[in-house]
Amino acid sequence: MAAKLSSGGGGRYEESQNSEINVTPFVDVMLVLLIIFMVAAPLASVNVKVELPPAVAPPGVNPPKPVYISIQPGGNLFIGDFRTDLPDLGDDLRKALGDKRNPEKERIFIRADKEVMYGDFMGVMNMLQDNGFYSVALVGEDKSE
Repeated sequence: MAAKLSSGGGGRYEESQNSEINVTPFVDVMLVLLIIFMVAAPLASVNVKVELPPAVAPPGVNPPKPVYISIQPGGNLFIGDFRTDLPDLGDDLRKALGDKRNPEKERIFIRADKEVMYGDFMGVMNMLQDNGFYSVALVGEDKSE
């Protein structure tokens, strides 16, 4: 804040506040920036004429249908809608994945009832790992309201 010395009344060097804003430095800086951008903008454009070939990319493939393993409270296992048993899980899962290059790289989604025993769930997880399926996702119910 600036102080203004007044020559009237009171003491010889009486000070009072000056509440006016000096905008001259602000205007100077803005004009310099304007000049810089006016000079730099034409330099950023490309002046070389080139005929580009058309970009014809093949249409993207749809993501594969996810494979769900469902575990019911009694220990019943399902791959999609088809029933399977724990010893046959790996072979049936490979059949469900079909002729993919690396079926072991596919993500497997596991849906388990909340009443499923932990041992049954871990049996499924161990069987998946024994058969080379390491990318596993667990599905839960979305309760957001």
